[in-house]
Amino acid sequence: MDPVIEVVALFLGFVSWIMVGIAIPNRYWKVSSIDGTVITTSTLYENLWMSCATDSLGVHNCREFPSLLALSGYIQASRALMIAAVVSGTFGVVATLIGMQCSKAAGDNYVLKGRIAGTGGAFYLLQGLCTMISVSWYAANITQEFFNPLYPGQKYEIGEGLYIGWASGVLAICGGACLMFSCKLGTKEKTYYQPTRETAYSASASKRDAQSTYGRNAYV
Repeated sequence: MDPVIEVVALFLGFVSWIMVGIAIPNRYWKVSSIDGTVITTSTLYENLWMSCATDSLGVHNCREFPSLLALSGYIQASRALMIAAVVSGTFGVVATLIGMQCSKAAGDNYVLKGRIAGTGGAFYLLQGLCTMISVSWYAANITQEFFNPLYPGQKYEIGEGLYIGWASGVLAICGGACLMFSCKLGTKEKTYYQPTRETAYSASASKRDAQSTYGRNAYV
C-alpha cells in the first residue's frame, strides 16, 4: 500500500476521533432563544447529558437529566452510538498505527500489516457510521418538532455540536475507505519451489537416459 495513503488515512481517522470526543460533551446540540426584554432574554440549549439556560447577563444554569429511563428513545440511542463511535475510533487508531509500513510492531510481514491496517479502516467506517446515525437521528427529531405546528413544547434549532459530529463522521468514513480499498488484503506471500532429493534424482536420471538414447541414435 502507498505510504502516503496510510498517512492521510491515519490523519483523517485521528482527527475524526478527536472531533467525536469534542462533540460528545459539547452543550450546543440544540439551541433555542426566548425573546423578551433586554434583561429577560435567555438562550436554552441541550445535549445528550444536560439542559442549560443562559440569560443576557451571561449567567449559565445547567441541569443534568435526572433519569436515564425517563429520556426519549432517540437520546438514549444517540448516547450509545456516540460511545460506540469513540470505542471504534480508538481501536481504529491503534490498528492503523500497528499496520503502517513504517511500524516495527508486526516486523517485516507486510501482508499481516496490510490486514491489520484494513481492520483499522473497518473500525473507522464503523465509527463514522455510528456518528452519522447518532447526529442525524438527533437532528431529525429537532426538525420534526420545529416544523410541527401542533407541537406544544419549546422548539429548538440545530446546534454546533451536530455540525461537529457530521464533520467527524465524514472524515472517519473517508479515512476508513482509504484504508479498506487501498490495502492489499488478498495478497499472498511468495512461495519458492525447492526440489527434494527424489525429484533431483529423477531429473538427473532422465537426463542420463536422454543422453544415452541420443548417443545410440547418432551412430545408426
